[in-house]
Amino acid sequence: MKDFVLYCKSYRNDFLRLKRLLSSIQEFNVDRIPFYISTPKSDYAALTEMLGADGYIWVADEDIVVSNPRASMQKYEAMPGGLSQAIVKSEFWRLGLAQNYLCLDSDCVFIRSFQKSDFISEGGVPYTVLHQNKEYFQLANNRGQTKVVESLRSEAKRVQALFGRSGPEFYCAPAPFIWSANVWGSLDREYLKPRGVTLWDMVTPEYPETLIYGETLLKYRAIPLIAIEPLFRVYHYDWQYFLMRRLGETEAKVAKHYLGIIYQSTWEAELNFGSLKKSLPSRILKRIKRFGRYLQSFI
Repeated sequence: MKDFVLYCKSYRNDFLRLKRLLSSIQEFNVDRIPFYISTPKSDYAALTEMLGADGYIWVADEDIVVSNPRASMQKYEAMPGGLSQAIVKSEFWRLGLAQNYLCLDSDCVFIRSFQKSDFISEGGVPYTVLHQNKEYFQLANNRGQTKVVESLRSEAKRVQALFGRSGPEFYCAPAPFIWSANVWGSLDREYLKPRGVTLWDMVTPEYPETLIYGETLLKYRAIPLIAIEPLFRVYHYDWQYFLMRRLGETEAKVAKHYLGIIYQSTWEAELNFGSLKKSLPSRILKRIKRFGRYLQSFI
């Protein structure tokens, strides 16, 4: 078992983004940390056609699912892709490939050199992204995006209640996430098994895996908590990206404090792999709305 690896759960629609991520890893991975990619078995041919077969180690999503003897393949197959993706990447630890892993999304991209010490302490303890999201909440309030703040805070409070914790809300997002097999194992051992459920029952849109991981660590303390700020600069929405650019933010400046950037796939449709599914009028309307949000950044 390796002490630390990189891992990305992806699927066909994100392969152009994944190719960009892989290229950035090949450029900036100083310690040559192994990089694992998982996809459904049905996407493997398209994956190798787009990325080739070098620079990563592939595993099948289905193998991750069956690594949990209490998981249901039928439930995985019936579940919406976005939700099953969240659970699959949370169950990667069960393969026994690594004690800790950096869980990347396909829309991540590294922008400067990184090494294992960016993610794990000298004593071998993985760092944990844990913060209160104040900078983003303030920005959202400044721009009148109060529903964003209310939604995230409600989400955090719901997950806190599962573990009986009161006090301030903490967030372990955005991606990438530094996850420990010890923490996920403690959730399974201390919370899920006694209730006769699995992560496939616990994770829902109302109870996201990122908050569950953080609350599990705070509850059971499977590893020492060494908190750090987010590793990547994330642009949650295009209005945020436009505003930050107007304030002088550039990739070179971001690289002084962050290892990478996340350009959200929801507003980066040009990197969707395969044919566009939306009609031409729909795509035109989306572009008009996006341009409106760009103009709004001047206000």
